[in-house]
Amino acid sequence: MTERNTVHAVFTIERTYAAAPARVFAAWADKEAKSRWFGADKSAERQPEMDFRVGGRERLSGTWHGDGVLVRFEAHYFDILPNERLVYAYDMYLGDQHISVSLATVEFRPAGAGTRLVVTEQGTFLDGYDDAGSREHGTGWLLEKLGNSLEAA
Repeated sequence: MTERNTVHAVFTIERTYAAAPARVFAAWADKEAKSRWFGADKSAERQPEMDFRVGGRERLSGTWHGDGVLVRFEAHYFDILPNERLVYAYDMYLGDQHISVSLATVEFRPAGAGTRLVVTEQGTFLDGYDDAGSREHGTGWLLEKLGNSLEAA
């Protein structure tokens, strides 16, 4: 029998990019642009779906680093202010195990000619899945990939 419990975590990560808020926002809002930086490595089988609007959903699944375990991300958008803010909740699954539910806020703040991005996440980790900071680390890695994508475009 699986022990039922929850573990909570909150973190904030800030990054500054040399791109205007509209361009950084577009990297989150446009399916093609987001596919360049969001998700597992290139060897993953990714099947993205994106309906970027308030009430819309986003789904992404694939194997992580070729280990064969299917990872699923399923999000629901609650608040979208173009070039300013996103608020969404998302579920994460490893195989059939529901491992977490999170609320994420992404703020796009002007910083000179660039953007200061502030990501705050409140996570609930479920039934024995103790994150031990890996979600914060993974989010930081994704934001580095976002920066690389912005520089390459």
